[in-house]
Amino acid sequence: MKNLTLAQSYLIKAKTRLKVLSVLYDENAFSDVVREAQEIVELALKGMLRQIGVEPPKVHDVGDLIVEYSDMFPESVRKDAHTLKEISHWLRKEREFAFYGEVDLIPTLEYTPEDARKAMDDAETVVRAAESCIPLPETFR
Repeated sequence: MKNLTLAQSYLIKAKTRLKVLSVLYDENAFSDVVREAQEIVELALKGMLRQIGVEPPKVHDVGDLIVEYSDMFPESVRKDAHTLKEISHWLRKEREFAFYGEVDLIPTLEYTPEDARKAMDDAETVVRAAESCIPLPETFR
C-alpha cells in the first residue's frame, strides 16, 4: 500500500509497538514497558493531530494540543481529551528515567509490575482513541 498518510503510518507504528509491550512485561522489563509505552502514546497522539491538520511540534508530550484542539475530534475523543493529556504527561515525565535512570534511580529496580501494567493500559487507551479518528485501510486493521 503506497497511499498511507503520515497520520495512518503513526497509528500503524503505534499498534505494532503495542504488541511488543506484553513481551517486555513477560520478561520483567518493566522500565522498558514504560519507555515503549511513552513512544506509543507519542506516535498515536501525533497521528491524531496530523489527522486533523495540526503539525505536531517536535516534543515528546503533545497532550495539551489534544485538549486545545479537542473540538476537532470525534465525541469519543473529546470526552477523553483530558485523560489523554494526563497519560501523555505522566509517560513523558517517566521517559528518560525509565530508559537512562539516574545515579539514585536504577530503572531495572525502580519500575514495578504495577507501573508497567498502568503504562500498558494507558498506551492501549490512547491507541484506541487514535483508531477512532484515524481510518486505516483494511489490511492494517
